[in-house]
Formats: sequence, C-alpha cells, structure tokens
Amino acid sequence: MFSEAPRPKALVADDERQMVDIVSFALETQGFDTVQALDAETAWQLTQQHDFDIVILDVMLPRSSGLTLCRRIRLDSDVPILLLTAKGEAADRVAGLEAGADDYVVKPFHPRELALRAQGIVRRYRDRGDGSRTVMGDLVIDHRSSTVTRHGQRIPLSQSEFRLLATLATHPDEVLSWSYLLQAVWGTDSLLGGREMVKTAIYRLRAKLEDAPSDAGYIATVRGRGYRMLRPDG
Repeated sequence: MFSEAPRPKALVADDERQMVDIVSFALETQGFDTVQALDAETAWQLTQQHDFDIVILDVMLPRSSGLTLCRRIRLDSDVPILLLTAKGEAADRVAGLEAGADDYVVKPFHPRELALRAQGIVRRYRDRGDGSRTVMGDLVIDHRSSTVTRHGQRIPLSQSEFRLLATLATHPDEVLSWSYLLQAVWGTDSLLGGREMVKTAIYRLRAKLEDAPSDAGYIATVRGRGYRMLRPDG
C-alpha cells in the first residue's frame, strides 16, 4: 500500500467492462485511484486531461490498438505503461516493449498479482534517487529526475529504458548478464522470453543514444555473457 505518498492514479483501458472493473477493484485495494476507458480514443483523451502515475492498456482495444496508443502516449510522456495481452509468445511481448511499454501481463492473470506489479512499477518511478548524476562522456544520467541528456539535449526514454541505462552505467565495464538485467530493470525472475526482451530493449536504447543502433559507442555486447557500459576512454 502507498501509506505516505499521495494515492497514485491509474488509467485502466480494456474493451471488456468486466475486466476493467476487476482490474480497477484490485488496484483500488492496493491504494490506487482509477479512471476507466473502454476504447483507445477515450483512453487517449483521458491521458490529456489527467496526470496518471501508470497506464494499464489492453493490447486489443477498439478504435486503435493498445500498441498504437502506447506509441502515441510515449511521444510526449514517460508515464509507466503496463500492457495486458492474451498472447504469451515472446514476439508479442517484444512488440509491447518496442512500442514503449514498461511491462506486460499475460491473460489470464490474478488481479492482485497485477495490482502488486503496478504498485512496484509506480514505486520505482517515484524513487528518483538521491540527486546524484552519472556522467559517461557526453551522456549525463540524472538519477533524481530520471532524465538523460547528450550534449545538453534531453533524450526521451521510457522508465524501463532509463532503468536499463542507469543499471549499466552504475556498473561501468562490468559485464551484466541478461538475467541480471531482467531482474534489475523489470523486477522479475521469469525467464520466458526474457533474453529476447533484454536484447530488444538494448537495441532500442542504442537507437536513442547513438547515431546508429549497430554502433556500440556506449553499450557493448559481450557474446555469450551479456552487456557492458563502456567508459568514455574505453
């Protein structure tokens, strides 16, 4: 429960009224206030009217897909996004991450488990660190504000992308396995599709940080072992 901080506000968007009610009730028992939507366009309008702490989207929404809405939200907001999907294949989870989602839950799921997952995401989002910064060459990683700048220009990252970068940057030149990153960034021990999740997130992060996704200017792949953040002089 959120005993000291203000009650977080969650947007719950699903085309099934029963599912919306179940998810909303589970969230409210964990200290959330909720706002509901039954289609993508209504959900989008609500994101423009409210400051949400988390957005929970079903992938199969009317009037647009949840993935499309996720991309639309991500263009101007770093609010945590959790996707609900009936598809459990790794490719579908990767598609969600590529759209900018921070996490996903596969249906069917236990409502309280989803609520606890959302609670953990919001807590990590609210934990902005002690104000310290990590400087890696021309990259400045501000742990308090969860922002990254390059040559003084802010780089738009989702919260999972920021946590991934921050985890690598606080272990410079240390090889971190994909399973370690999966736990540190997404807070899960589930290995189903985990390697592909991390690989895709690294590719997406490189594309935002570097001139070309294949350029290992900041993050190097260590074949068979994992990834490491390169020091500016390394």
